[in-house]
Amino acid sequence: MTGTLSVFRRELAGYFATPVAYVFIVGFLLLAGIFTFYVGGLFERGQADLKPFFMFHPWLYVVMMPAIAMRLWAEERRSGTIELLLTLPVGLGGVVLGKFLAAWAFTAIALALTFPVWITVNLLGDPDNGVIVASYIGSLLMAGGYLAICACLSAATRNQVVAFVVGVVVCLLFTVAGSPIVLDAVAGWAPSVLVDALASFSFLTRFSAIMNGVIDARDAVFFASLIAVWLFANTVVVDANKAG
Repeated sequence: MTGTLSVFRRELAGYFATPVAYVFIVGFLLLAGIFTFYVGGLFERGQADLKPFFMFHPWLYVVMMPAIAMRLWAEERRSGTIELLLTLPVGLGGVVLGKFLAAWAFTAIALALTFPVWITVNLLGDPDNGVIVASYIGSLLMAGGYLAICACLSAATRNQVVAFVVGVVVCLLFTVAGSPIVLDAVAGWAPSVLVDALASFSFLTRFSAIMNGVIDARDAVFFASLIAVWLFANTVVVDANKAG
């Protein structure tokens, strides 16, 4: 764990060593505000809740999470520092976990900075803060799922742009997997079991349930399992590239 924490601190500090981190946070806050107040019509709805804020998170994350994760491994491979990194007195799994946790913590910081929206709703009305807390937890879990996917894809290439584009495509597929247009297209030729399985992988469907204030154990297990599987795949990819 000591080695993993060292990697975590190194990576988290690396985010704030360049202006990119601050640009990302400002961009995330601006987009979240635009979607909440202008597109979602928070004031016009006349309801004291944050559904207009959280309902756009999956779509924000489809672009934002690949932007955070694209440098995790691609930059290390491009600059040749991955060999030095892997000589640290920590196992490969510890390095993968440390990098992922740093990206997740950075996302948590950006998400925490949206607290003025929460305060605004409480000043204007009497919202169910339990539902809001559940939505924040669900949003962070969903962000972790996107990050784990994109970190693995970043490990497969040394080009950050490629890692970003492929990450956006894969994240979009996981987001819309349960949408009617996708399910209707698959239902025409696939058995119902496959259609149900495809729907269960939809981040949008999972997060929509959490936004209602209920963190179902199945949804939490889904995101935790997804993160674990993609981090394991990340380890396998990095190990294969090292061997090659």
